[in-house]
Amino acid sequence: MTRRCIWFFLLLVSAGGCAHGTGSHLPYDAWRLGFLAPSYMEVWIETADAIDINNRVYKRAMSGTSAITNPPDSKGNPVGWPQRPGGGKGKQVIGADLPRLIYVRWQSLVEPQTYEVYIPISEETRQEMIKPSQVSCSTGAAPRIDYRKSLTIGPAPGGIAKAWIMGPCMSAIEVARVEGKPVKLGPSLGQNDGRYALPLDPHSKAYIDRHGIPFGSW
Repeated sequence: MTRRCIWFFLLLVSAGGCAHGTGSHLPYDAWRLGFLAPSYMEVWIETADAIDINNRVYKRAMSGTSAITNPPDSKGNPVGWPQRPGGGKGKQVIGADLPRLIYVRWQSLVEPQTYEVYIPISEETRQEMIKPSQVSCSTGAAPRIDYRKSLTIGPAPGGIAKAWIMGPCMSAIEVARVEGKPVKLGPSLGQNDGRYALPLDPHSKAYIDRHGIPFGSW
């Protein structure tokens, strides 16, 4: 992490502090922060910190592995993103108001390289997250009101991070695409002797050995 980024994030923390408990006024209990990666392009989320519109900081709102599919025999397709991305692997951000900024630091295990990125969440996106929609998840089911209360982030090789909002039985809306920067200290901010969190899955390694990494497709 660069010195400029460290001071920027410390300023946000000092403005809002680390948040606990409730205090939001949302039409649902909590919004969800999820992660998904392109097939075979494995990542490890070191931390995903959320800052809400009240400048409250939710450190490590998500960490660890993301959702991913690694079909055998290189039958998957990691190029680009699906038209209907899933919600990914994630957690509810309990007590938070609508998000203003998401900071993500992740290990791109296929390169390998560590990246960090700041993803601003616009006011337009926040309004979409609280706009009620009438949905019906199955034929013959009674319609009900629900919301796009899931924020999903897709980290990809090269430091690209894309974000969508989505809800149950609703289409995803792309809300951001940001290019992150390499972390000069490396994985775990230099605290792990340069070692990455996980070895590559054999199916991922087989795909990359055969086809390489499709940089520029995300």
